[in-house]
Amino acid sequence: MCGGAGTRLDRGEKPLFEVGGAPMIDRVLRAVETSRIDTAHAVTSPLTPETIRRLDGRVPIIETDGDGYVTDLTAALDRVDRPVLTVVSDLPLVTAELIDRTIDAYADGALTVCVPTELKRRLGVGVDTTRAHGGRELSPSGLNVVGEDDAETIRVSYDARLAINVNRPSDAAVADEFARILDGEAMADGS
Repeated sequence: MCGGAGTRLDRGEKPLFEVGGAPMIDRVLRAVETSRIDTAHAVTSPLTPETIRRLDGRVPIIETDGDGYVTDLTAALDRVDRPVLTVVSDLPLVTAELIDRTIDAYADGALTVCVPTELKRRLGVGVDTTRAHGGRELSPSGLNVVGEDDAETIRVSYDARLAINVNRPSDAAVADEFARILDGEAMADGS
């Protein structure tokens, strides 16, 4: 999902915003491509023409109207077979390992990966949406599996990489710091 204009970031197209020296869409796409996902699609909108140009020839593009996340996701889901894993482009620290874990956790229906809202607050990133589940306040991470029916399973992750969505400059600063540390660790161990 990479059709957001990034108005809260106020720095151009959101998917192209750089975290750790790389556009968020490139970081997410690298995670998807190195995971067990067979086929990837980029869901774009008229709000992201530069993103479309960047992705052209790299991945099939599904262009939506740009009417908002839920409307665009629904339009995209009408054009692919289910189940489908969805990941937002503002989740720049997602990895193939996290995607594969989500695939392993999926049984049927819908799987929504959430993080404790308190984790987001402790990390200093914005909280946009919350939901109560099992006596806890959770925030959706932007990593989900959508199946044929609406029966939803909630998977709670305590992994900070899934708690950092970049919606504001303050979120970007936290993501950038984490990316520099994590990217340095990956280079040190050769992965």
